[in-house]
Amino acid sequence: MNRLPDPARRRHSRRLDSVLLETVRESVLAGSGPVTPSTVAAAVQASGRLLGAAGALEAAESINAELNGLGPLQQLARDPAVTDIFVNSPDSVWVDRGQGLERSTVRFDQEQQVRSLASRLISAGGRRLDDGSPCVDVRLNGGYRIHAVLPPISTAGTLLSIRIRREEVFTLEELRDLSMFPEHVEVVLRAIMARKLSFLISGATGSGKTTLLSTLLGLSGPTERLVLIEDAAELNPVHPHVVTLESRHGNLEGGGALDLGDLVRQALRMRPDRLIVGECRGAEVRELLTALNTGHTGGGGTIHANTAEAVPARLVALGALAGLNAEAVRLQVSSALDVVIHVERTHLGRKVASVGVLADTNEGQRVVAALRRGPSGMEHGPAWPELAARLALEPAYKDVAATEDGLHASTPSTGIGQNA
Repeated sequence: MNRLPDPARRRHSRRLDSVLLETVRESVLAGSGPVTPSTVAAAVQASGRLLGAAGALEAAESINAELNGLGPLQQLARDPAVTDIFVNSPDSVWVDRGQGLERSTVRFDQEQQVRSLASRLISAGGRRLDDGSPCVDVRLNGGYRIHAVLPPISTAGTLLSIRIRREEVFTLEELRDLSMFPEHVEVVLRAIMARKLSFLISGATGSGKTTLLSTLLGLSGPTERLVLIEDAAELNPVHPHVVTLESRHGNLEGGGALDLGDLVRQALRMRPDRLIVGECRGAEVRELLTALNTGHTGGGGTIHANTAEAVPARLVALGALAGLNAEAVRLQVSSALDVVIHVERTHLGRKVASVGVLADTNEGQRVVAALRRGPSGMEHGPAWPELAARLALEPAYKDVAATEDGLHASTPSTGIGQNA
């Protein structure tokens, strides 16, 4: 019996799949009801193709992904470790499983297949992807955040970036078991939430800011009302009373837009016990700082910064977008924010790199480390006595002698101003 070589057999299989896909697509779209997995499976069976039980199931799943899901990328999204998927070209698909980017074996047949998938996903989010709107960001049901860019803005063809929000939220114990931080840092994080200190979680893209924030918010008291403000809803804390507000882009005429600053002002009328801005990256920082200065303690959010020490300068830059000068930002920050938790992505995974307090010093406003990751693990920083006192930690955690968790004392320096 003659057999096709492997590459030829794969091409033949793709042609058969394309014919079957088109047949099933026409069948299910001709119906009046919604396109569901059951209608796709029925259409595959009605196609008359002899696929066998396993083959029919595989074909139904593949075609359902093409019609309703992420197409060839659906198999990657099923991996619970995958947080991001990037398509740079038909033969360049990458994923992030928490250890850095990895090249996937998934391939598209041609550029047009990538563009068609991107257009369908953006359309499912209620927006349009075409030459008049070549860069679009939407959120889809199922926890997907889709960003697409078309040529000629992209010089390499259609670009597709998919961020996946997992419904399952880690507990603090699980993050500790994953070595994101040792036990003594867990005690400090719990105390920060219990004492309702206002905080920012800083870090680079993909460092675990949103993951840690969702987990920490779940430690809020069950009687507290959490109001979350996000550009695209990604936070999903395990808590009985959560309200989420999501920004909205303008229509084709530019009307109807609601940015994060607008939403912060609306949230203040909703009596929040904790006001959280998912990501501070614009003029909304003014409204957030104002809110935290008017009795809304225990709130905060995340901010992009390469180091904790860069956070004050980053806040000044964002404040300038809102018309605030550096001195106005300093005065607002000094009484609004208490703690900066910095996270990093290392070759060993995502780690809490430091916990610091905002302080006014002779050199200006700084984030002074209370805990910081050193060569031998977590060490005490100069601000540790101040933070321990504010958190009312037990004596065993004020003066740590044990080293089994990698926490060591270091010599405090002087000259730290008291945080207002």
